[in-house]
This record gives sequence, C-alpha cells and structure tokens, in this order.
Amino acid sequence: MSARRVLPLLWLVLLTVGLLPAPAHATEPDPPQLRREGRWLVDQHGRVVLVHGMNLVFKHDPYVPPNEPAGFTAADARWLYEHGFNGARIGTLWAGVTPERPGVTDETYLDAWQRVIDLLAEHEVWMQFDFHQDQWHETYGGGGVPDWAVHRPAPYDLLPPVTAPFPLGYWTPEVSTVFDQFWANEHHLLDGWADAWQIVARRWRDQPYSMGYDLLNEPWAGMEWPDCLLTGCPGSYPRELQPAMEHALRAIRQADPDNIVYFEPQQFAGGREVPTNYGPVSGEDQLGYSWHNYCPQVFFESQGVPGADVRECEEFSEQRTRAALDQGERMRAVGVMSEFGATDNIAALKIDTAVADRHFTSWLHWAYKTWRDPTTADSAQGMFTDDADLSTAKPHKLRTLVRTYPQATAGTPMQLSFDPDTGDFHYVYRPRALGVPSVIFVSPLHYPDGYTIDVDGGHIADPARDNRLRVTATGGGPVAISIRRR
Repeated sequence: MSARRVLPLLWLVLLTVGLLPAPAHATEPDPPQLRREGRWLVDQHGRVVLVHGMNLVFKHDPYVPPNEPAGFTAADARWLYEHGFNGARIGTLWAGVTPERPGVTDETYLDAWQRVIDLLAEHEVWMQFDFHQDQWHETYGGGGVPDWAVHRPAPYDLLPPVTAPFPLGYWTPEVSTVFDQFWANEHHLLDGWADAWQIVARRWRDQPYSMGYDLLNEPWAGMEWPDCLLTGCPGSYPRELQPAMEHALRAIRQADPDNIVYFEPQQFAGGREVPTNYGPVSGEDQLGYSWHNYCPQVFFESQGVPGADVRECEEFSEQRTRAALDQGERMRAVGVMSEFGATDNIAALKIDTAVADRHFTSWLHWAYKTWRDPTTADSAQGMFTDDADLSTAKPHKLRTLVRTYPQATAGTPMQLSFDPDTGDFHYVYRPRALGVPSVIFVSPLHYPDGYTIDVDGGHIADPARDNRLRVTATGGGPVAISIRRR
C-alpha cells in the first residue's frame, strides 16, 4: 500500500480514537438564542430582533398547559407563527420545578414543558422562561411557589389565612411579612428559589430560541409597600431586591454563562409613575430588564369608575417606556415589556403598541389564553372567546396586535410606525454588513387586496414566504421601507 493511501487512513484512525481534533466544520453551531448588545436584543447573526409575543402562564396544578385544544398544541404554535407572534413568556413555575423539597427536580414537569417548548422552537418563537408568582401561593389566593415554601408567620398563623382578591391580597400584613422573610432568606427560601433557577438554567441553557430567564414576576417589597406606592421605595432595591436578584443570577451563571437574566421591579412600578432603582452588576453584560405596563385608567374604566379616561394612557405609556429605557441604561440591561394589555379595550391596546413601535420596544401581551386565571382584576385577557377554539379569536383585538413589523434587522432601527386601521407601515434602519437579510413580517389581516412595497436603499431579496419579506441593503445609507394597502 502506498504512503499516499496509508497517511489518510492513519489520520482517520487517530481521529476516531480521539488523538486528533475534529475538523472545524464538524463543530456544532451555536443554537439560535438572543443576546444583549447595548439596548438591543440580537440574534445569532447579530441582527436586532423585535419581539411581539404572548404570555403562556398556566397557573393551576400541574402548572403547564395540557396537550389538548383548550391547552397548547401544535395548532397553537402554528397560529402564533402565522400571525407573526415571534415570542412567548412561558410560566415554568418554581412550584413545578421543585414541588416536593428544595433542590429536588420534578423531571416530569420539565418534560411536560419541553413538549410546548419544542413546538415553539419549531415555529421560531423566542422564549422567556418565567418564574411567575401572584400573591405567593394558593394559601393566599395566589400561586407560583411550592408548598414547602409556605411558612405562615406568627401571629397570623393563629387564624385562617386571608385570601383577598388579586391584587389586594398582597396588601395584607401576612403576605407582606412572607415576602420580607423571603428577601431575608429565612427558612432558606431564597436559596431554594436560586437552586430551582439553576435547575432550569442547566436544563435549557442550550435551548434553541431561548431569550433568557425572568427571575420573579412582580416582586412584592413587603411591609414597606405604602412607600412603594408613593415613591417607588428606593431603599428596598439595594437592601432586598437587588441582592436577591444577584443571588439567583450567580446560581444561574454556574450552569449557564451566556443567556440573558432579567430583573423585574417591585409590583407597583407596572401601574404607577414611580422610579425604579436597579444598578449594574459587576462583570455582567447579559442582563435584562423585564417590565410591565398597566395604565390604571384601563382598569378604572372597566369597573365603571366615574371620570376614567383611557386617553390619559398615552402619557402614562410614554412615561413608563422612557422610564424603562432609562432603567435599562443605568443597569446595563436590555428591556422587554413582558406584560401589558390584559384587556379587550382596543383604544388602550392601540396606545401601548404605538408607543412600543416609536421606541422599538419588544413586548409580550397578557395573555394568549385565559386558562381560568385565578389572579386577575379583569376577565378580558385572552385572545379567544373560547380557549379550545382558535377560530374564536377576538377580531378587533387581533387586528390591533397582529402588526406589520421588523422581526430581524441587519442594522440599527431608526424609525418605525404602523397604523392598524389602514395597514400603513414605515420603517427606516441603518444597515450593517452581516451577510443575512432583514426580515419584515407583513400582517395577513390588513391587506385584503394585496399591498405595495417601496424600498429605498435596498431591495427585496426573494419572494415573500409565510408573510415574511427579506430585505437586503444596496449601499451604506439608510434603508427605508414603506408598505401600503393596494
């Protein structure tokens, strides 16, 4: 046998037994996941991603939507994709992750969510993993934490627990004391919460279409809540909230060094014009700021309160968005409006989505389905009148939330607007040479007779597929895209 034939054979044997490194092209590519780059979410290609999505939080035992029409099936994932919803905040609850005792995983629960996660990933839906809680536990009319995390404090344990309607249950002295004990790590609850997050991070650190971890839904500051209502309780952040979030962050980083970890502000920040006070974390550049936007006028109007006027929500939504951008800059984090809506008030939804467009805000609407939510102040939350029937989507709500928008931009966004009444869309961005096109989702609802496209500074790369246009820049100047009803 000639040397020319022996050497390749020898190389193959050495490679097989592990004495030589595999060739570069054999390396597995990184999964598609979102990262923070300045104030932006960016994908694996470096494109700026805007997320328009839904909350998928199933608050009843077993804390995961079942594989049935009223729960979540392949038809639901396809529905989200077809309507341009490219994001989901999924309630992988602490109560489900370690239900029996601290640090002991319920793999059956994680597997049940994996079914849903695989469907979402298959349809290119970015996922934010959420430790959702409301009023701590079912004991208090809420839910989210495991049974072993309930330690009724004295002297309240001498009487039956108060189960006031959401959100009034937070204001009770017992629930406020429970949160104070959590922040102080009494009964090692903070440790158990962080351990559960490490389990989640270890399971899904390489999950395609992950957009990171939302540490705790609407944290309650505790007995100082009146100060939170009035001033934003600035002392609670350095003393309680920030140390707790950093505790969970450290636990996650032992399992997952890369994915974004989101801090949420104290609960009143979602419905009051109060400041928030998170700071940066030394050595950490993949932080997120998960914030909520609930204009009080929407609730007051739904309850028939005299003088309520949803038009005032324009100023409220603008102020909350600017405050979120400022908070993100101070803590060196990327912001996501992870909750808004929870209403069928179309005027309110138009205001919030228009403000989000102006500020290039990613959003996750509350909620996809109602799922008999036990902790809500307004029953009009979901997208359907019947959770089991996708054909019952609320048409006016759908027409407002299904929008023409840039899902991925090979460059920096500069200007964005969409009119849900006419379908008029205008977008300007400054291109970057990333080797991949920008992707514009074109609403299937707003152009019954087709649409016209004007592109200045670029061209449509190929015919539209699945209501998605691919745009490539033709130079270094801004690319302007306009779409109008034919």
